[in-house]
Amino acid sequence: MPVCILRANTMLHRIARGLSLASGLLAPCLLAQIPTNDQLQQWINAQQWQQIIDSLSKVPQRSAEMEFDYGTALAHLQRWPEATAAFQSGQRLAPRDARFPTELAGIAFQQKHYALAAQRLRRAHRLAPGDSYVNDFLGTVYFLDDNLPAALQAWNRVGKPSIADVREEPQLRVHPALLDSAFAFSPAATMTLPQYLDSRERLRALGIFSQDQLNLRARPDGRFDAVFRAEERDGFGDTRLEAAFLFLRGLPFQEVNPEYDNARREAINFMSMVRWDAQKRRILAQLSGPLHHSASLRYEFLTDLRNENWIVRRSFTGTAPALASLNLRHEWLTADVASYARDRLQWSAGAEISHRDYRAVSAGTTLTPAMLSSGYQLKQVMRIASNLWRIPAHRFTLHAEGAEQVARLWSASPQAFATLRGGLGAQWFPQAKGGDYEMVNFLRGGRTIGQPPFDELFMLGLERDNDLPMHAHIGTRDGRKGSAPLGRDYLLENWELNKNLYSNGILSVQAGPILDIGAISDPGTTLGSQQWLFDSGVQGKLRVFGEGVALSWGRDLRTGNNAWYATILQRAW
Repeated sequence: MPVCILRANTMLHRIARGLSLASGLLAPCLLAQIPTNDQLQQWINAQQWQQIIDSLSKVPQRSAEMEFDYGTALAHLQRWPEATAAFQSGQRLAPRDARFPTELAGIAFQQKHYALAAQRLRRAHRLAPGDSYVNDFLGTVYFLDDNLPAALQAWNRVGKPSIADVREEPQLRVHPALLDSAFAFSPAATMTLPQYLDSRERLRALGIFSQDQLNLRARPDGRFDAVFRAEERDGFGDTRLEAAFLFLRGLPFQEVNPEYDNARREAINFMSMVRWDAQKRRILAQLSGPLHHSASLRYEFLTDLRNENWIVRRSFTGTAPALASLNLRHEWLTADVASYARDRLQWSAGAEISHRDYRAVSAGTTLTPAMLSSGYQLKQVMRIASNLWRIPAHRFTLHAEGAEQVARLWSASPQAFATLRGGLGAQWFPQAKGGDYEMVNFLRGGRTIGQPPFDELFMLGLERDNDLPMHAHIGTRDGRKGSAPLGRDYLLENWELNKNLYSNGILSVQAGPILDIGAISDPGTTLGSQQWLFDSGVQGKLRVFGEGVALSWGRDLRTGNNAWYATILQRAW
C-alpha cells in the first residue's frame, strides 16, 4: 500500500477519535442546556416568555412539544413570522396534533387574515371534531368574515348563538305578525343553520324586498340580536322616480309594467305587463299573497293573453327561408298554492284552464295537424324545488328543481300530453367574503309525452317570453317568433361568471363571460336543432331599484353567427 494512503488513514483515524472524544465531553453540556418540562411550565406560569425563547433557541433539535412552547412564547411577544415557523415545524413533527393548526389560526386571526385563519381551523376541526374551543373560534372567524351560514354551522356544535331579540332596521311597513311568521327562530333560544336558511327562503317568498340582509349583532352579555335590514317594495314605489322607472322600464321593448306591492301591508303583490308590439301583443297579470297570514304559504292567480305572429325558420340571420307561419291567439288562467316553509323543500300545485286558436296558417311540411289543434285545455301543474347541498365554508350551493304538467285538450280530435322538466343549479362564490365574483351553472332537461300543441313546444334561444336561453340564437326575426330551435325534448347547460363592476345601493352593474351547450329534438318532424349547439359570449346586467336589463353578445361556435340582445330582467312570474 502506498505510504501516502497509510498516512491518510492514520490521520482520519485520529480525527474520528478526536470527534468521538469531543462529543462525549460536549454531551453533558448540551443536556444541561435543555430545560426540563417542569422548568418550562414554571416559566409559562410566570409568563417569562423571553426566558423560554432564550432557552429553547439553543436546543439544536426541538421536539414537537418544545416547538409548541417555543412558538407560544414567540406569539406572546408578537414575533409572528418566527412563531409561525415554530408551529409549522411542530406540525410537521406531530401532524395529528390539533393544537398546531389552532395556534397558526390564532396568528392569522391576529393579523386579520380571516380566510387563512378559517382554513387552518378547518384542519384543526378535522383533527379534533369535538373541540369546543376550535368550533367556537371557527364560528367567530366566519362571523367576522360575513359568512353567517358557516358561522352558524360551527357555532351550533357548541350550542351557540343564543338570540336575545329580533330587530328591524329600519322599521318596515309590512304587518309585524306576517314578518314574524317568516322567522323560523325565536328569541331566548339558539339559532340553528336550518332555521336561518328557512327564514331566508320565507323572506324571499314574500316578494316585497329588493335587497335584504339577516345578520347577527353581538351583545356584551355574549348573546346576539338578530337584525333584519331590507329595502322594502311598497305601493307603486317609495318615490315618484322609482314608481316611474318601474312602470316605464320596458318602454324600449314596447311594454309597460304596472305593479303594486305590499297591499294592505300583507305582502299582497300585483304585477302586470302590457305589450303593444304588433308582432307579439301580450297582457299578463299576476296577483299573489299569503295564505292564513303566513309567510310559508302563498296563493297565486295569473292570467295571460297573447296574440302573436310566428314564422318558423332555421336561423335569425342570413339565408333562412320560412318553413311555416301562423298567427296564435292564446288565453289562460292559472291558480296555485305554493309552500316555502323549508329551505330543503319548496313546492307548488295548481291548475290552468286555457283556450287557443291558430289563424293564417301555412303549415308547410314542418307543422302537423295535431300541433295546430285549437280549443279549450285543462292542465294540472306541480313543481318541487330543493337546496340539496350546501357547503357554507366554501359558499357553495347545489339546487334541484322539477316540474310536471298533465293536460287534456278538447279539439276536433281530443288529445292529452304531459311534460316533465328538471334541473340542477350550482352557485359558488370563490372569494371568502362578498359577492364580487359569482359563478353559476344550470343543467336542465325536459321531455314531452304525447303530442303537445305548437305553443307548448320548448324553445332554445333568446326571447323575452322564453326561459331557456342560448345566447347566440335569437328567437325572433323581424319581430316575429320562430327563428330559434323548437322541439318536444331538450337538454341545456348555461354557465356564467358575474363580476361586480359598480354598486351604490340603487344602481348595480355586473358583467362576465357566458357559455351555453344545448340540444333540442322533435321526433317525427323536421323541428329541433339536428345537432348540439355551442354558444359563448359576454353578458352585462344593470339593475336599478332591484330591477333592470341584461345586455349580451353571443357567438355561435358552429356557424360563427354573432348575436346582440337586450332583455328585461323580470321577477319570476
